[in-house]
Amino acid sequence: MNIAVPRERFVGCLIGLAIGDALGAPLEFMPRAEIAATYGEVRELLGGGWLNVEPGEYTDDTQLALAIATSIVRTGRIDPDDIAARFVAWLQTGPKDVGNITRTAIRYHEQGLPWREVGPRVVRELVGGSAGNGSLMRCAPVGLFHAARPAALLRDSTIVSEITHANPLSVWSSIAVNLAIVEFLHGRGEGVIERVAAQIPERQVADTLRAAPTLPRRAVRSGGFVLETLGAACWALEQGDSFEEVLVAAINLGDDADTVGAVAGALAGARDGIGAIPDCWMQQLRDADQLADLALALHRLAGKGEVSPVG
Repeated sequence: MNIAVPRERFVGCLIGLAIGDALGAPLEFMPRAEIAATYGEVRELLGGGWLNVEPGEYTDDTQLALAIATSIVRTGRIDPDDIAARFVAWLQTGPKDVGNITRTAIRYHEQGLPWREVGPRVVRELVGGSAGNGSLMRCAPVGLFHAARPAALLRDSTIVSEITHANPLSVWSSIAVNLAIVEFLHGRGEGVIERVAAQIPERQVADTLRAAPTLPRRAVRSGGFVLETLGAACWALEQGDSFEEVLVAAINLGDDADTVGAVAGALAGARDGIGAIPDCWMQQLRDADQLADLALALHRLAGKGEVSPVG
């Protein structure tokens, strides 16, 4: 099976995720008014912020997406046990930033709980606070892998979210972003948000998708609640015709700027391809070659036949 999707869009998606993450990292937790007062409008890869990142350094958003992409390339499928093990190994390196839900879930994986039990357990323990954006930020490799397998995309987007985030809002937001990525990969950008919303039975997710493009900037929220991140990224997609303008709109919203940037970057990168990403950003991005190689490997795997579901 050949996949009629340019490789450039695969690379653009994964690189775009990392670029958005790195652009937003120094602005994380800053209110947008503070960003405007301090920088005017951020259009460059800065250093600093509460994480004290170097220019071009990405955060946990990209690190966990890399773990998923590497697992897919090494195993040729979605293997939640392998992904969970990679998450555990990552946490043991002492990363600069780890979301609370993600940390809680990975600790249970570290203790040896079956992966199917971890997400639901975290939901029960964090009643009212389990709908974070920690699976949304890293979901793109699944969308790339299943670019020609729509049924498997729904199944495996759910599985990969539930490794840490089993709240239905987090799961369906991840599915929505991966559906949109696939539409963009195939060049079907016109009306993509409405088409995706029509496939989402979770009403709050579908409503967020439909409302986002026409919101005034002052009404766009960009915190760690998954619907805020989803809405902010979709809003940013409508703020310019170029990859650069989408990312500038996304990160200058502030708050969870790295994750909004990562999601918007994955979407805009899938839409526009690697050639649309400014050279000055590419030259500063950490591990750009590794990210590109993984994206090309996912492109090759996407062209293969059906992949058996996890046992």
